Amino acid sequence: MHWIETLCLACAGIGGAVLVLLTVLSLFGGDHGEVDHGESGELEHDSALNLLSVRSVAAFLAFFGLGGWGGIQAGWSPFASLLVGVAAGSLMLVAVALLFRLPRKLHAEGNLDPANAVGLVAHVYLRIPGQNSGKGKITLSLQGRSAEFHACTNGGEIPTGADVRVARLISSDTFEVEALS
Repeated sequence: MHWIETLCLACAGIGGAVLVLLTVLSLFGGDHGEVDHGESGELEHDSALNLLSVRSVAAFLAFFGLGGWGGIQAGWSPFASLLVGVAAGSLMLVAVALLFRLPRKLHAEGNLDPANAVGLVAHVYLRIPGQNSGKGKITLSLQGRSAEFHACTNGGEIPTGADVRVARLISSDTFEVEALS
């Protein structure tokens, strides 16, 4: 056995074993093989490919080894076999990095921004006392979801079931509203 063939088989074995281990660990709920994203869990460089993750490097080693070994078995020169191995490994390095980047693009905040409710029509859920003498509750559709907020009014009392317009944001969960009539 030529030393290049031994090198290629060792790389294929090590890379393949790491990929199998990562797959087994991910089946049991682990997120192994990726760089830590910090305490906040947020991605620091969303546009960058993670080429040096454990998965990507393991894929490079496995396919470098398989490509190089395949070239040796086909009777190619050691240089051509190594070149094929580097090409195959590089292709898989980038492919795995792109594949594991796809779920990150699906990331969405999901937080409601109450400021987006100003100007919308809402439905009074609990009576709103007049002249800012207390709070009631309103429901409205905000950012594609039904949301409930506290509400007060400068005008007269607004009964349950009435429709109101959100005039301004007072705090993160309280609006000033105006009767529509």
